Amino acid sequence: MNKKIAVIKGDGIGPEIITEAMKVLDTVAQKYGHTFEYTQLLMGGCSIDANGVPLTDETIATCKASDAVLMGSIGGDTNTSPWYKLPANLRPEAGLLGIRKALGLFANLRPCLLYPQLSGACPLKEEISAKGFDMLIMRELTGGLYFGERKTEEVNGVMTAIDTLSYNENEIRRIAIKAFEVAMKRRKKVTSVDKANVLDSSRLWRKVVNEVAKDYPEVTLEHMLVDNSAMQLVKDPAQFDVMVTENMFGDILSDEASMITGSIGMLPSASMNETKFGLYEPSGGSAPDIAGQNKANPIATILSAAMMLRYSFDLIDEADAVEEAVRKTLDDGYRTGDIMSDGCKAVSCSEMGDLICQRI
Repeated sequence: MNKKIAVIKGDGIGPEIITEAMKVLDTVAQKYGHTFEYTQLLMGGCSIDANGVPLTDETIATCKASDAVLMGSIGGDTNTSPWYKLPANLRPEAGLLGIRKALGLFANLRPCLLYPQLSGACPLKEEISAKGFDMLIMRELTGGLYFGERKTEEVNGVMTAIDTLSYNENEIRRIAIKAFEVAMKRRKKVTSVDKANVLDSSRLWRKVVNEVAKDYPEVTLEHMLVDNSAMQLVKDPAQFDVMVTENMFGDILSDEASMITGSIGMLPSASMNETKFGLYEPSGGSAPDIAGQNKANPIATILSAAMMLRYSFDLIDEADAVEEAVRKTLDDGYRTGDIMSDGCKAVSCSEMGDLICQRI
């Protein structure tokens, strides 16, 4: 199989962790007889430095001509970086919003799995973490507050900021369908998160999700208010299978879920459109404080590459092999600094990539 992959290494630790993911992909290609053709592109702060904008038309066009996109971390230190003195539409994160919209990436998938080998790093009580958890948070990615109309103006002598939250039934239906389809391949349970006791957008969300659920009688559906969901994630995360929610709620809940796994450096993500095309990236940020020091944890990015093999390329055996190699490496006691514990062997970012490659 020959696949074209657009590679956006990004900012901060992005180049380091993407290099390790590409190393793993090259190992998979060699062992399974595939060819992966990479085209490296700029986006985020590095694109601002080179092109004056966080996302260029050329980057968008090349991504559209590819079979998938593998991306590192975007952005820098919001307190010190000159990027954050620019207007909002020229900051690094504007590139993220722009590429999601341009590629129609409406569904963000974040698996949140507590590896038994890392249960000690879980900040929850042992009686909670001992049960383990394996959930997938599906976040609507191109609607809601982040894409609604916004303005800041003086109203009756008082500066007033307005952000608009809107969803139409088609936007809700397509993300709900994705959630039920994924649930059918997992434990057949969907938790739909909203704020239907307050928001009109959430009441429409709940109505449409109920309509979609009728087409998936094998899947159990429950509705949960977002504030309760935030509490339940730290009280009993094992109860969740697939959690589906709107953009801002998903942004917050997926980061909360990431921390109860022990480290955000362990969590991959995929952003997909209505076809098999997807953009794959780690859930964590650019960590500018350790950039260039070979300290970053590349596992989330490597697992994101495994998601690409699984969801965009239908290479199930290959994806399983990468995920199993990660488990074996952890079983053998190797750890980067963020997941280090007593009795384990500390390794660098590049060493972790090499160890995983050896086990594929």
